[in-house]
Amino acid sequence: MTTSDFNKFLRPHVAEFIGTFVLVFAGCAAITVGKLSPEGVALTFALVIATMVYTFGHISGGQFNPAVSLGLATGGHQSWLRAGTFIVAQCLGAIAGAVALRLTIGSTIAGVTNPAGPVGESFAVEAIFTFVLVIVVTAVATDPRAPREAAALAIGGAIALGGLAAGPISGASLNPARSLGPALVVGDFTNLWLYIVAPVVGGVVAALAYRYVRGGADGAA
Repeated sequence: MTTSDFNKFLRPHVAEFIGTFVLVFAGCAAITVGKLSPEGVALTFALVIATMVYTFGHISGGQFNPAVSLGLATGGHQSWLRAGTFIVAQCLGAIAGAVALRLTIGSTIAGVTNPAGPVGESFAVEAIFTFVLVIVVTAVATDPRAPREAAALAIGGAIALGGLAAGPISGASLNPARSLGPALVVGDFTNLWLYIVAPVVGGVVAALAYRYVRGGADGAA
């Protein structure tokens, strides 16, 4: 592999790292400072995602979420290898974001996702709202008929919707990497499995659903 080939491979991964870093750092900071309402926290996560999609969407696709990466691979929109290497970059970015948050704000950080009620309830809402997120991403990022200009707003809107509706129930992670970073830094792995499995289930089902709904490349059956 030449230097040029290596840089071509590396650049989108660095974009995924930075985007996920900012997501965890800014989003969990909004929780940690304790001055924002739940609606403000949901809006923070939505703004971070919309901003990062506008910033890096043309470089890496602006995925920043293992559930999104796996969903796009399931739908045939990227290779499984690319999905796997992106997931590594996303998880490293999330961990770095959580570490940076601890170093800058203090020894105690918030942002670890845990159910507010029954585990089954949280699993369901995490899967359902990740389904919504991934079906939106798949539509605006892969279907040429979708309005690309508003892609970041649509994706940010899906994040805001999840945060407002699911936040009081599950914490509205919708993203295994976003939950992994704070869990590792804090050392709380109690319900981490839920925030890994449920978003992946929702993302894969969303990809399959949109592949069916979309039909052929031009929308034909």
